[in-house]
Amino acid sequence: MPRVLLIEDDASVRAGIELGLRRRGHDVRTAPTGEAGLAAIGEFHPDLLLLDLMLPGMNGVQVCRRVREAGQLPIIMLTARGDDFDVVVGLEAGADDYIVKPARTEVIEARVRAVLRRIEEPAGRADVEFHGDLAIDRVALNVAKAGQRLSLAPSELKLLLYLSAAPEQVFSRQQLLEQVWEHGYHGDARLVDACVRRLRNKIEDVPASPRYIQTLRGFGYRFGPL
Repeated sequence: MPRVLLIEDDASVRAGIELGLRRRGHDVRTAPTGEAGLAAIGEFHPDLLLLDLMLPGMNGVQVCRRVREAGQLPIIMLTARGDDFDVVVGLEAGADDYIVKPARTEVIEARVRAVLRRIEEPAGRADVEFHGDLAIDRVALNVAKAGQRLSLAPSELKLLLYLSAAPEQVFSRQQLLEQVWEHGYHGDARLVDACVRRLRNKIEDVPASPRYIQTLRGFGYRFGPL
């Protein structure tokens, strides 16, 4: 049973999401503030965090940064304004996805399951691949650079696995939204761009001159050539 921690200050929204997810088989814990949510993480050990952006006291972006500094807990941010600048800030802080409120429970659950779903790799591939000083273990879902294991958020790991499975092939932002985030036609390309920037900061020697995750202007992204 997936454990979901919901940090949301609006009591009615909090109750509605909690009830909907519980009915669909999730174990849900809620917190009204960022401070209470951070305390609950250590007690509840959630599989995923649903995090409202607009919180009293410590806001959602600050909570997201704190959580991401500590580990790889999947984070989906909740926002009432899909085009707000805070969405970009939240994605840059390490959120894996975001949902615009109000949202139906089935939409929230679909996003939760998409973020939690393990990567399925084709049979017969080598467990560990080496690309320069980057080692990608597709079975253990680990990535190391120069022998040092990297801490990647779920969206960063999924994106790297997907791109590196087809070196030199160019993928549009829409293709990546559909395959990595499992979003439909109206997915937000900011998810892809923010994730690429975060990933580059972790795997590239010089993020401004990427060796691994390369941009082809007007087309999209590709892995390599090295």
